[in-house]
Amino acid sequence: MAGIVQARASVIPRRRRISEPVAVRWLLTGVALVFLALFLVLPLVTVFAEAFEQGFGAYLDAVGEPDALAALRLTLIAAAFAVPANLVFGVVAGWAIAKFRFPGKSLLTTLIDLPFAVSPVISGMVFVLLFGRQGFLGPWVAEQDLRIVFAVPGIVLATVFVSFPFVAREVIPVMEAAGTQEEEAARVLGASGLQTFFRVTLPNIKWGVLYGAILCNARAMGEFGAVSVVSGKIRGETNTLPLHVEILYNEYMFQAAFAVASLLTLLAVLTLIVKTILERRVHGR
Repeated sequence: MAGIVQARASVIPRRRRISEPVAVRWLLTGVALVFLALFLVLPLVTVFAEAFEQGFGAYLDAVGEPDALAALRLTLIAAAFAVPANLVFGVVAGWAIAKFRFPGKSLLTTLIDLPFAVSPVISGMVFVLLFGRQGFLGPWVAEQDLRIVFAVPGIVLATVFVSFPFVAREVIPVMEAAGTQEEEAARVLGASGLQTFFRVTLPNIKWGVLYGAILCNARAMGEFGAVSVVSGKIRGETNTLPLHVEILYNEYMFQAAFAVASLLTLLAVLTLIVKTILERRVHGR
């Protein structure tokens, strides 16, 4: 017992000796804080300062304008479609990749990362080339009397495409870490596939699913490039909040532009709050 105590006592000073000096730690912390202040806090303060520059009444008029409300509604609609669709895809793809071996597994893993590598503007152009009037499926879409490009369906498709990796990328590592032992035990005990998923698999990955959904939602609400290409920027109809901010700024309506931008900022802050709460619960468990 005395030898163990002496060994532990000898380890503690050794760990202290290899730690960084206090000056280095303060320097690194200071650099991080300065960086955050310049590139995060200062822009946020500027957005709200400009938004309320002409008073609270002007702010309410800007965010309560019909075009601004239509842009907010369309942003929420796009996110409302994108998040559930990507939840289903992310869980299915994660389950397939983490639990099974099949030909093309590496290709599927690579394709999931495709939106990270492709410019959002290019992804928007792909949908135009597919569903536009002169596109590959354009004549068929016209025959069916459907509107995809320059309409809400095109915005939803572009939003789903640019945001679909987030859930899968959060779920796959969690499923791989959990392994297959619990699912195999459930099958041996007579559980069906659905029972195994809802009672064994889903409880093990629920925090990864929620975390991925939050990231997906944040990406969907803030998307600009792909939506800008497929929307047509029809004011009050196909403008999301980021597009509406651009239009207001180009028309030199700076206070209104910053007021609408503050709505996006508030949505982002709300997303971060939910993300932080989930992280604390995960670390607590």
